[in-house]
Amino acid sequence: MHAWPRRILSSLPHLNILKPAPTVAPEAPILLPHDVPIQEERKDDYDPKHYYPVQIGEVLHGTYKIVTKIGYGGSSTVWLARNMNRWNWQKDRYAALKICNNDYADKASAEHELNISRHIATANPSHPGFKYVRTVRDAFSVQGPHGTHMCLVYEPMREPIWLLQRRFANGRFSTDMLKATLECVLLGLDYLHTECHVVHTDLKPGNILLGVENISVLDQVAQDEALDPSPRKAYDDRVVYLSRNDFGHPKRSPREPKIADFDAAVRGDGKQPLRHPIQPNLYRAPEVTLGAAWTYSADIWNLGMMLWDLLEAKPLCCGIDPRRNEYTSHAQLAELIGLLGPPPMELLDRGKVTAIHFEPNGKLCTIKFHISTHQRFLASTGEFQTKDLIPEGRTLANSVTTLHGEDKQRFLEFAGSMLQWLPENRATTKELLDDPWLHHFVEGR
Repeated sequence: MHAWPRRILSSLPHLNILKPAPTVAPEAPILLPHDVPIQEERKDDYDPKHYYPVQIGEVLHGTYKIVTKIGYGGSSTVWLARNMNRWNWQKDRYAALKICNNDYADKASAEHELNISRHIATANPSHPGFKYVRTVRDAFSVQGPHGTHMCLVYEPMREPIWLLQRRFANGRFSTDMLKATLECVLLGLDYLHTECHVVHTDLKPGNILLGVENISVLDQVAQDEALDPSPRKAYDDRVVYLSRNDFGHPKRSPREPKIADFDAAVRGDGKQPLRHPIQPNLYRAPEVTLGAAWTYSADIWNLGMMLWDLLEAKPLCCGIDPRRNEYTSHAQLAELIGLLGPPPMELLDRGKVTAIHFEPNGKLCTIKFHISTHQRFLASTGEFQTKDLIPEGRTLANSVTTLHGEDKQRFLEFAGSMLQWLPENRATTKELLDDPWLHHFVEGR
């Protein structure tokens, strides 16, 4: 078992210790103009009636006093709150509240997240990977002016790993940092896959969160909000706040990362095969793109693709069609063919939408035009004629520039075992945890 690295801050700028509470009077909040959308207002389907009109300082459920806004999305806002039932010396005196929207779809999603999170929390807490997943601590509902909102209560976390990554001078994880992070994530995934029978389906740097290194960090956030309130837009019936989601540079090594956000997670042990679309575009497994059945191994592919974001600070594939200057799954398949070679017919035969992308002989279709993503791309021949979609001379090996020698070779074998066209050929979480590349980290310390 690798120790979470305690020396990661050696690459970070000098950090100040928590300042004592000043005695100056708090400043007035900055009021932002109404005509410039901010935060959740910028979502395409934004409707203020769907959001609970949170006010900083209000107490929800008779327990949670809102401290500051720390996040938002298309279906919820997230807030740091003080648990009024805890003493000042108790470490769990803060909580993160996800206040979900009141429309039917978002309510259903919140119910699903709550149910699957409760299942994860109780499956087998003695498993070593249990501590690397973040689950719901509490749940309740609040009545808003336009409906009922479910509130999910979580352990507050410091930041996603992409933000920690930005704190390093070169914007990349060191090899040691990457290996230590991966082991935590793989242990968490092993717990999800083997004990909970859950497929996460949405692994990305934004869903792997680092723990807060010391409760004083959250005390500082509360102090900062009290003395220098967050900018906001004040309407007659609601206030929209800017998020205070950067807690500053870590004062010492953050706590271990945890896998979070289970709103898209599904049980993998059902009787019916899973075929619905999942995963972020750049991390999507080929069986998902082709409409074939998928299972736990889709998470393995997802994690394998994410390695390049952390190690090289850029994605392995971008999926941008140069003729349309936008992402297409067809362009991404072309990139993967350039990197991994053509997919086996065995995989193509399983896909419900393989004909969109491939001719019967397994050749990638030449794209003449398309009407919708569910209709066939037309081709005059079975040969792939749009050569600019397949990168020339690009391989997994030359896509890795930060590793060299034996460590690079071991990494390529590690990543290659995850990026297999056939799902059943991918390494399992346990096999990856035993991989020589991770073990080399232990031997070299």
